Amino acid sequence: MRGIGGSERHLLTLLPALAERGIDAVFVGLDDPRWDASDFYGALRVPAVRLRSPRDVDPLLLARLVRRLRADVVHTHLVHADVYGGLAAALRGSRLVSTKHNDDPFRLGPFRYVERGLARLASRIVTITEALRRFTVERVGIPAGKVETIRYGMDELPAPWGENPPDRVPSDARVLLAVSRLTEQKGVDVAVRALASLPDDTVLVVLGEGPERPRLESLARELGVARRVFLLGRVPDVAAWLRRASALVHPARWEGFGLAVLEAMLAGLPVVASRVSSLPELVVDGETGVLVRPNDPSALALGVARALEERERLGEAGLARARAEFSVARMAAKTVDLYTRVVETA
Repeated sequence: MRGIGGSERHLLTLLPALAERGIDAVFVGLDDPRWDASDFYGALRVPAVRLRSPRDVDPLLLARLVRRLRADVVHTHLVHADVYGGLAAALRGSRLVSTKHNDDPFRLGPFRYVERGLARLASRIVTITEALRRFTVERVGIPAGKVETIRYGMDELPAPWGENPPDRVPSDARVLLAVSRLTEQKGVDVAVRALASLPDDTVLVVLGEGPERPRLESLARELGVARRVFLLGRVPDVAAWLRRASALVHPARWEGFGLAVLEAMLAGLPVVASRVSSLPELVVDGETGVLVRPNDPSALALGVARALEERERLGEAGLARARAEFSVARMAAKTVDLYTRVVETA
């Protein structure tokens, strides 16, 4: 457990919704001691068991997990949970469900053989979009009959866990907001390059942290836009920035879902996103936002200009689509139905 990212926010929404529907849900966290996950556990609304996970390979962790595991269904999320949870479920005789959250290229390397082996232990593999389902079946090699899609659901903007600190963003600026980790995958560098060809009253605010920060800061200085790029790190109140922004940019190079996109839609913001992976399943080009070629700053800048011109229409349509297609009730109902089928076929 390394704090709150997209997968963690998904669980913070899904688990209490399952509990409301009669599922006795207990969260088991494999905690990396190098990271402070107190904000996640503080927001969690179901019982939790926390196990220290200081190493990638740890037989003692597996033994501790097997001793603690008492479940009809074990539902794993992300790589470490897939490995340890999958093996523990097999040893305890529990039914295994595994959710895949991302089409990360590492899943096409040697790890795909591990993933295929773990899939043999699973009753069902869940993917969070149809694009991710195709990736999991066609490229990773998981049998199609084991894989089904349950999309993320969200009804409200993320609740704050504190008050945002003061910032230097001009109050009269048009804010392009990006909410993502600072990694190559998320394409924040493309947004920085696009900013150079947008009007001077437009700024880029990025909420998130990661290893690309030094490179992004250097790139902004090189392009002469350093005073218009604000890398604010993780902030306690994302919703406040969603309300303050003029548009959300999400120039990802690949994406499992794009939870920040759904949050922006719920905030009534137009979204400019790459036409990759799952993003066309969220953003309807020209109706709820603008889709552009990946790795293309010029295309992103043109998309931003269009989104700002049609901000109200696109934002309203995006909000309507988020409420209709990505509700918590729909997500939870499909998950409960899956658990029921898995247990009944045991």
